[in-house]
Amino acid sequence: MRGLEDRVVLVTGGGSGVGRAIVDRFLDEGARLAVLERDADKVASLESIGSKELVTVTGDVTSYADNERAVAAAVETFGRLDVLIGNVGMWDFSRNLVDLSPGELEAGFRDLFAVNVLGYLLGARAAAAALKRSRGAIILTLSNASFYPRGGGVLYTATKHAGLGLVRQLAYELAPEVRVNAVAPGAMATNLTGPKSLGLDRRQIKDIPIQEYLEKHSALERAIEPADYAGTYALLASSHDALTVTGTVFDISAAGTPHRAR
Repeated sequence: MRGLEDRVVLVTGGGSGVGRAIVDRFLDEGARLAVLERDADKVASLESIGSKELVTVTGDVTSYADNERAVAAAVETFGRLDVLIGNVGMWDFSRNLVDLSPGELEAGFRDLFAVNVLGYLLGARAAAAALKRSRGAIILTLSNASFYPRGGGVLYTATKHAGLGLVRQLAYELAPEVRVNAVAPGAMATNLTGPKSLGLDRRQIKDIPIQEYLEKHSALERAIEPADYAGTYALLASSHDALTVTGTVFDISAAGTPHRAR
């Protein structure tokens, strides 16, 4: 498969989970990649791939300067930027409103919105000029929590609903040069963590028996791996397969589909 031949793509949070699955799939399809990643071990893992088609930038999506450096790295290394994939996120481990103290509510709001919403805005702002020049695309990672309850707690769900608004507004503002869409995966076992302000920075979603739940209760009765989601990103990043698609969120979360009656 070489459907992304020579497409220049910037992925934020590309060191693990869905982000790493995107990196692997896109390299296989011929893309050239820049990755903005905060974790030094994940950066080292990416660099161990040893591909001349991959450049890494160590930084934080909540910093505009770091987003700007990542865009510059893509343009300086590969000559342009065609696609921005915003993929960094935090989960709140389904903390309900009444289970949060007022202090936790305030701090958790700041932390989750900074990563899940502001991080996307800063990335889009840093990349906008380059993407307009290339008539490129933005793809954001959202969640089934962008549409439904029970995909997380009140704070996470609010951030993902906000992400839905970002897609629609940015698609309007950046048209006709830039297409803006999102992919909404469901649950999977990754090292997704939560904010330190809620004491969730050392927990990972894979510590919960997610795979067992999916096998028993999802419509497809199968566990989902990050690589299972990467194809939708490849479709939206294509220079020819999704040229009429903008302002759209693809809900690909089999786990969000009610289990059929028996």
